[in-house]
Amino acid sequence: MKISLLQTDIVWGNPEANRTHVEGLISGLPKSDVYVLPEMFSTGFATEPEGIAEEDGSSLLWMQKMAKSLDAALAGSVAVCENNDGKKTYHNRFYFVKPDGTYEYYDKHHLFTYGGEHKRFTRGDKRVVVEFRGVRFLLQICYDMRFPTFARNSAENPYDVALYVASWPTSRIGAWTTLAHARAIENQCYVVAVDRVGNDPSCEYCGGTMLIDAYGNTQAECERGKECCITADIDLDALADFRRKFPVLNDADTEDF
Repeated sequence: MKISLLQTDIVWGNPEANRTHVEGLISGLPKSDVYVLPEMFSTGFATEPEGIAEEDGSSLLWMQKMAKSLDAALAGSVAVCENNDGKKTYHNRFYFVKPDGTYEYYDKHHLFTYGGEHKRFTRGDKRVVVEFRGVRFLLQICYDMRFPTFARNSAENPYDVALYVASWPTSRIGAWTTLAHARAIENQCYVVAVDRVGNDPSCEYCGGTMLIDAYGNTQAECERGKECCITADIDLDALADFRRKFPVLNDADTEDF
């Protein structure tokens, strides 16, 4: 399977401009099965959702259109506002959209309390694994990277690739790099870690986008500090062979201590 990772700069609060920009970037990439965008790719990361979170579903509709035209899946998170009987709720929602227009989504479980995300956004209450073209993807968002128990690979809910989409700032990029490699090693999986570049009203971002294999080796990575897109391969046969020869997951803890 081919997967493209888009380390994009993001225009603050302008979904149409950001979607148009991503279309241009994708048009210059090799054909892939999955295209992965950063956290809140259409607006930039916001902890105050008013005026930022989308109520019209326009980015989801755009993702469905793009997935169909590309015959590929699109993955990325969007700030979403839902209106239920006059009550608004906000979600940091990671969509995985398939070519036939169907989609699954994961609402961010670990809201970033340090930045106040928990004050306005609603916390997701379930882990989500999506299967596409024979590959099982775990959907994760940014701060989730710091919580290994939530991402633990298991026989009950297995996956092959952990997708992390993020707005992880330059000031903590060392932690991002270390944790991404740790998640790959401890779960015997590929990790696709996609971060943005540029600036928003609060932070500076330098990227750090990479594909890591189950050995903890970086297979492909974007240049730091600039907009960059890379396309790489996921080799399920090699992954299965490694797991068979070195069955670490069989020895995982099955009880709490």
